[in-house]
Amino acid sequence: MMLTAAFARPPAAVATVLFAVALEWAVDEARLGRPGPDLLPHAALIVSFAALNLVVFRAEIARVRRLSRARVDGELRRMRDDARSYRLIGAPTSAVEPVSSPMAAPPKGDPERMLRSSVDQIHGSVHVTLRLLRRALGLRTAAILWAGEGGTTLSVREIATDDLEIERGPFSTAEGLFAAALRTGEAVSLTDGRARKVLPFYKTLPAVESVCAVPIREHGTSRGLLIADREKAEPFTKEDVALLSGVTEFVLRTIENERVFVQLERAKVEQGKLYRAVDQLALATTEAEVIEAGVSSAREFAAFDFAVVTLFHRDGQQGTHEICAAAGEGAAELVGQSFRHNGGLVAMVIANKHPLPYRGDYDPERQVVFTRRIRPPEMPSLVVLPLLVHDSALGTLVLGSSHKGAFGDSVRTTLEVLARHVAVSLANARMVKRLEDLATTDGLTNLYNKRTLIEVAKQKLKSAERFEKPLSVLVCDLDHFKKINDSHGHDVGDVVIKGFAEILRRTKRTTDAVGRFGGEEFVVVCEETDAAGAELLAERIREQMEATTFHAREQPIRVTCSIGIATFPRAGTDWETVFKSTDEALYASKHAGRNRVTQWNPKLRGVVAA
Repeated sequence: MMLTAAFARPPAAVATVLFAVALEWAVDEARLGRPGPDLLPHAALIVSFAALNLVVFRAEIARVRRLSRARVDGELRRMRDDARSYRLIGAPTSAVEPVSSPMAAPPKGDPERMLRSSVDQIHGSVHVTLRLLRRALGLRTAAILWAGEGGTTLSVREIATDDLEIERGPFSTAEGLFAAALRTGEAVSLTDGRARKVLPFYKTLPAVESVCAVPIREHGTSRGLLIADREKAEPFTKEDVALLSGVTEFVLRTIENERVFVQLERAKVEQGKLYRAVDQLALATTEAEVIEAGVSSAREFAAFDFAVVTLFHRDGQQGTHEICAAAGEGAAELVGQSFRHNGGLVAMVIANKHPLPYRGDYDPERQVVFTRRIRPPEMPSLVVLPLLVHDSALGTLVLGSSHKGAFGDSVRTTLEVLARHVAVSLANARMVKRLEDLATTDGLTNLYNKRTLIEVAKQKLKSAERFEKPLSVLVCDLDHFKKINDSHGHDVGDVVIKGFAEILRRTKRTTDAVGRFGGEEFVVVCEETDAAGAELLAERIREQMEATTFHAREQPIRVTCSIGIATFPRAGTDWETVFKSTDEALYASKHAGRNRVTQWNPKLRGVVAA
């Protein structure tokens, strides 16, 4: 009775009541041959019970449904507000529904889901970037605050933090750190006790001593802020601010990418091909993969027999063009060629940021594509497309065809859109690589940092144990390095450290891993290397360092190094034990007079502690 009264239509509830009363009457007739004395009370109870369930439970279910609908409507409203603030919503979508990314294109006829997919794509990309940024710069929190209507308020749009109590806003932009950054259009930093007081999105006063706010500017207008804070009173350097500014550009590029996706849904029949092309580019995570995907996708829009991708490297006033990929006749001879900025079509496209030649008509007698020495095959149709990101040319996409008129206006327009996607993917790949490098490498030497080398070393130890292969670890330390810093300055010390790092990089094998553990201490992990092989490598390193002369203010400096060696499994079966053994061997080298190599043996056990 509860189920039918609460969930079924009212006629079904009435029918159930009548059936129950009829069943009661039938039982009495069968048992007594007449209606029993309890029929009327039972019928009254059934009717009352059904009426109460109809009123109470149905009303409660209706209330829950209203709340759920209100929640869904609120989510949709917020999604639409996000889409509007990102300018993803343009003209009315009644004719053609906007589609987000082809990575997860929803079916037509569901515009809300399509817009939500587009907004989620932005949030997902930005959140991953903020997480990488936290790891690279050692941040407590990295957050994107977006401006509301009129630009008088800011709300937390995306945040990466371990703090669970976060206030989303809106917050006023009239005063404080937010106002200063938005008004000047430049990064603003604080490194003192006031830092924690200018962050309103923390519900409780945080342990923050340093904060930096970088405006997110689009076409000269501040669209929001990137906020980064640290628990330590460690100022944000110029390099940190440059990286934060690069992330703001990445955020805008991500948003622009989604805007393009929405606009492309209203394009002509080429849109389906373009979506597949962008899908391939989205899967590409490196420059090589992006270039390969870009050239492959271009075949969806135009028939061509020749393709080249050039990258432009700015070098002073001129710059250098590099042919990094080619396909078609003579491609093998072109890859790897480079040339200076000149009067050729590629250079002119980089300078003017506009496709050439006009209408794709190519005359090899009168036009130069790369240089007069580096030439593509002769063909009647050729187009050079700029790879543009924020009006900055990263390179060009050169396509050639043996058919005349292969690159007309309609085809070239679509290819221009594709070229912009290739450029954005290239920029994104470079940004991701830069963040990964910052998180895994030492800034001075470009070797592995301590955390990354330990991870690599543990993996190599597991592999050595699984395949029963030897593995050796070298710990290298510069002798009397403090005297160099005290006598000649830290700039000369940095030169010595970088020089030693270059010796290690040049001496090691491809399978070896090298990292800087801090200061003047370096570690080398050598796969499939026994004690004798490790000692030969260590002696080469020591001899090369001893033979190297550094110069400080025209004064020659000679620096030596001491090296300790430990070999798995004799020196230990886990990283902590092996590294401790190398430390003991290094101590023995230092104690014996420095500038020497010491192989660990059981007699050295505990020598450092002693």
